[in-house]
Parts: sequence; C-alpha cells; structure tokens
Amino acid sequence: MYLQVTDVEYKGNYVLKCTFNDGVVKNVDLTPILSAPAFQELTDIEKFKQFGLDETIFWANGADIAPEWLYSNGVSEQ
Repeated sequence: MYLQVTDVEYKGNYVLKCTFNDGVVKNVDLTPILSAPAFQELTDIEKFKQFGLDETIFWANGADIAPEWLYSNGVSEQ
C-alpha cells in the first residue's frame, strides 16, 4: 500500500495529529527535525502552523516530510 496522510491537525507546540490512508491515527512530534536546514525556519511556531496537505505535510518554504517518517515516528492515539 502506498502510504499517504489523509488528514492533519495541529495539536500544540510542534505536534501534529496525522491520519493515514490505512486508518491509523498518530501524534507526531516534529521537534527533533527542526534543526535540519530545511526545517529551521519552522522553529517560528506561526510558520510551523501554516502547513498544507497533499498526500503528506508541506510548508511554504518547500519543506515536506515523507509519510513513512511520520508513521514510524508517530505515537498511536489510545
């Protein structure tokens, strides 16, 4: 199955609630990747909150994240 993010919701700080096309819902803390060059601009929380969704999450500065990374680094909702 080709993994996709079908819905995303901002939960606070740098955590996003991601729903995947297999029905799994995970909370993903993106804090660990904010030091990478493509994501440094997103340490500004207002810029971080301005994400879009097109099979995965992306930002205006060109940064995006593979759905597989989100899936493997997320914590399933109880």
